[in-house]
Amino acid sequence: MNMLDLDSLFDSFNGLRVLIVGDVMVDNYINGKVERVSPEAPVPVVDVTNMESRLGGAGNVALNIKSMGAVPIMVSVIGNDKEGEDLKMLLENQGIYSKALLVSDSRKTTTKTRVVGNHHQLLRFDHEVKHDLSSVDSFLLEEYFDKEIENADVVIFEDYNKGVLYASNIKSFIDKANKLGIPTIVDPKKNNFLEYKNTTIFKPNLKEIKEGLNLDSSFEQISEVEEAISLLESKLNNKRTLVTLSERGVIISDSGRFTQVPAHIRNIADVSGAGDTVVSVAALALAKKVSPELIAELSNLAGGLVCEKRGVVPINKDELLAEAKKILF
Repeated sequence: MNMLDLDSLFDSFNGLRVLIVGDVMVDNYINGKVERVSPEAPVPVVDVTNMESRLGGAGNVALNIKSMGAVPIMVSVIGNDKEGEDLKMLLENQGIYSKALLVSDSRKTTTKTRVVGNHHQLLRFDHEVKHDLSSVDSFLLEEYFDKEIENADVVIFEDYNKGVLYASNIKSFIDKANKLGIPTIVDPKKNNFLEYKNTTIFKPNLKEIKEGLNLDSSFEQISEVEEAISLLESKLNNKRTLVTLSERGVIISDSGRFTQVPAHIRNIADVSGAGDTVVSVAALALAKKVSPELIAELSNLAGGLVCEKRGVVPINKDELLAEAKKILF
């Protein structure tokens, strides 16, 4: 691929419809200064300077997809609560499609509230329920999925073990996408790790692949990672596996062949949200049917770039294109 082809590829991301199925949440931050300890208990007193709310979980994936010029379509379940209203407002403020969000009386909108003093997290409150969806909610969510999948170019499963995705609906969603010839990519967590059978790309990190397969391995040698990928694919029958290796970059499989892409030297500020960026860029490249090697290269570059920014921020498309031209040519 030459630079003109790369320009064309990035232009072709514009308007792609990306179905994001999974756990969407709100990340709240209470920021302040700590200068004294409370006289009531041995705890710091936070003098609040500002409070902010951001999209989290699958919502951050949606932000990355939108930043790349594509159209994110969120398929998820939220509670009939103030937090759910806040989440819908955050989506709407970003121009993200929220018509496929099921509002349920039996759920809470997953909300994580972090108290940050002097730039250090002191405490976190989690407002959520994590049990599987009720049969009624599951049926209604499937109706939303069926409506939106018809015009999708790729499906991302963003699983944070909050109950929106579980064995039976995972199988149903993947089967429907495969029947329509729509590629799928999974960002897994431990609970449903081995439920995502017959997907196009499965994207765990080293910790997830170790826990998901119950392996006792240090993964110091890349051959150990390759063996784990082969074992995983024998269980899941997925076409490709993309594993993020932290400071060692990423590795991707394709029909028994492995390609490792090393990490590039970065001034790392914050690794939070990098996995969301990796899966987002990989999904768009997958939708355009580019080579496994280029999927790995682009997603690796994207994950590295967001690590240079403090906080959870989506990828900047122009920065990624410029970096890809500099690194790949």
